[in-house]
Amino acid sequence: MPSFHEIQFPLRLALGTSGGPWRRTDIVALSNGRESRNQRWKDARRRYDAGSGIRSVSDLYEVVTFFEARAGQLYGFRFADPVDFQSCGPEAMPAASDQWLGVGDGARTRFQLVKHYADAGGSTERLIAKPQAGSVVVSVGGLTLGDGDFVVDPASGVVVLDAAPIHGAPVRAGFRFDVPVRFDTDRIEVDLDAFSAGRIPSIPLIEVKP
Repeated sequence: MPSFHEIQFPLRLALGTSGGPWRRTDIVALSNGRESRNQRWKDARRRYDAGSGIRSVSDLYEVVTFFEARAGQLYGFRFADPVDFQSCGPEAMPAASDQWLGVGDGARTRFQLVKHYADAGGSTERLIAKPQAGSVVVSVGGLTLGDGDFVVDPASGVVVLDAAPIHGAPVRAGFRFDVPVRFDTDRIEVDLDAFSAGRIPSIPLIEVKP
């Protein structure tokens, strides 16, 4: 990914941020009272407000330092979503059976990490491009692979197996991941009097697609 720094936004501050997925849907009200709905974006795009995680002047200074190191909006970076950060729910441990990556054909060795969101009504698939180092576990045909049986590119989320799975063998994985984001502003306005009065500066972040 061009113009991207493989560095994580301070985790302590990320856990206090607000935000989440954002979708774009066109809705047209028809003359009969019904609606016509059209999905503008195939995938959600996540937005966050890093300002909501700031609790002290030291926190504010840490964010300003991080902002300057990224040159404002110029360089993207990793951000840990406080709720949706792994292949399973936030209170579980990632397992090698969590997410379906594909099926072996006897030749293919590269599989992209993805996460599925599904219930009885529908499903979506999300590409995971920024897995956290050392967090990925993989299974083939129901058997968990050893650490030496695969490698993961932490910058793209591509898993490369040492041996191609046999035809029909399901490949699954569990992992933790970061969201690739950038600052959605080139300005952070610091007002210590306002901060002392409880007014926290807004510091918007927006997801960037790999």
